[in-house]
Amino acid sequence: MDIHNVKIILREYGLNTVCESAKCPNITECFSKPTATFMILGSVCTRGCGFCSVEKITPFAKGGSVGIKGYPVPPSDDEPLRVAEASLKMGIRHVVITSVSRDDLPDKGAGQFANTINAVKIINKKATVEVLTPDFSGSFELIKKVVESMPEIYNHNIETVPRLYKKVRPQADYNRSLNLLRMVKEFYPDIITKSGIMVGLGEEKDEVIGVMKDLRVMGCDVLTIGQYLMPTKKNLPVVKYIEPEIFDYYKKEGEKMGFKSVESGPFVRSSYNARMI
Repeated sequence: MDIHNVKIILREYGLNTVCESAKCPNITECFSKPTATFMILGSVCTRGCGFCSVEKITPFAKGGSVGIKGYPVPPSDDEPLRVAEASLKMGIRHVVITSVSRDDLPDKGAGQFANTINAVKIINKKATVEVLTPDFSGSFELIKKVVESMPEIYNHNIETVPRLYKKVRPQADYNRSLNLLRMVKEFYPDIITKSGIMVGLGEEKDEVIGVMKDLRVMGCDVLTIGQYLMPTKKNLPVVKYIEPEIFDYYKKEGEKMGFKSVESGPFVRSSYNARMI
């Protein structure tokens, strides 16, 4: 299936993908396989991470009326069904589901994740499911709600080193993200846990290795490491383009640490080659 037909199906079902919203450099390759990362819960994020090109809630929209530009829309009851049906029509055998952060919702969107996982498992029976979730503000109950729907892979990206969090992820917390991965493993040890790191934002090599070690302590199974590329002029600038041999070094070190799989390279993204794991 070519990229044109994939886009037709996505528009037919009224769905967003992070592939398009985040301007992923691998979109042509992935859509041709076909694979896609479905982005549920709308296209407006309640946070303002410096690396991300997804539309953010605008200051004038905060506390405003639903439906105005820059304000997140309420969850759609039929969205889980639409994702499931589209994934089946596209012939996808590994369905990746992600979302914007929805701190405006009482359950932060956890219920919509659970409903979408369940719908895919009912309709696209041969498919495996991977979720890439926000941190749900660290809530034990909300994380558990998603995990109880039994995705085969639970992904939550750590993104960067602790020193850069205030600049890169000002509304997130490094330890909160680590603990999310720990909780998933404690709930259901058989679920594969996964995380991703962007490099080129000003981190040092030893800091990346430190994050990798922290992830392994939390039981993280799979790691992706990719080059940060500035998606728009409004985002953080690239501090450094990392040499290929450094990506190779991270891969080898990760394998030594015991990660089951390490994808490390300039164009690697968190869902890149996800179906191959």
